[in-house]
Amino acid sequence: MKKEEYYNLGRKLTKEERKELFKEYKETNDPELRDILIEEHLYIAEILSKKYSGRGIDYDDIYQVASIGLIYAIDRYDLSKGYEFSSFATPTIIGEIKKYFRDKGWTIRVPRRIQELSKKINDAKVHLSQEYQRTPTINDIAEYLDSTPEEILESIEASKVYSPQSLDVVYDSNNDDKEINLSDLIGEDERYFDKIEMKDFFEKLMEDLNDVEKTILLDRYFNKKTQVSIAKKLNISQMTVSRIEKKVLDKMKKEIDKTTKV
Repeated sequence: MKKEEYYNLGRKLTKEERKELFKEYKETNDPELRDILIEEHLYIAEILSKKYSGRGIDYDDIYQVASIGLIYAIDRYDLSKGYEFSSFATPTIIGEIKKYFRDKGWTIRVPRRIQELSKKINDAKVHLSQEYQRTPTINDIAEYLDSTPEEILESIEASKVYSPQSLDVVYDSNNDDKEINLSDLIGEDERYFDKIEMKDFFEKLMEDLNDVEKTILLDRYFNKKTQVSIAKKLNISQMTVSRIEKKVLDKMKKEIDKTTKV
């Protein structure tokens, strides 16, 4: 299919058509093909941008950064690796969004010493709260950091211009007495996208497994069956099930190692 035909389809491309387009773009570096690929996959940037909106930076800015990440992913994607583009693009786009949050968090430039002191204050709050079993006072923090109350107050006030909130800000946990940092929460919504990536990974892996290997993998790790029950089902020994399971896991490990090097 020629690129002119893509413009006249009036619909989204099929999975096979997108693969064909990626292959053609890899060979020609045609900027028009690149534009088509960007348009076809902007939905990924939109989904990820929504996941990170409402955290102190305008959605439009996040979407713009996500779109740039999408372009990077399109330029770097290698169809021959065998993985779906969404699996490759998602971590690339998320990385660009997180980098933007780090770089643009301080909406007003404050002195480096204030930024560094702000982090120390947050760390001190965690330590002193655990030690005193109460919220530490300004004087407590100042004494702990060998600083003055005025400097502590200055840093706290300056940190209010940080948007989104500092990744070191501390929250009380609803489930127990522990405190958690905002950094522990950022990206938690990414679990959905991890599932997308793992789904593509397992689909590719399954293509290389025979029926017995597929049955053992699915029953062991998705249906939570024992090796003994699987052995009875397949009419083979438990030792054979164990051997095949180990073989499949070794194959998975090699595939994961290759993926992390992409």
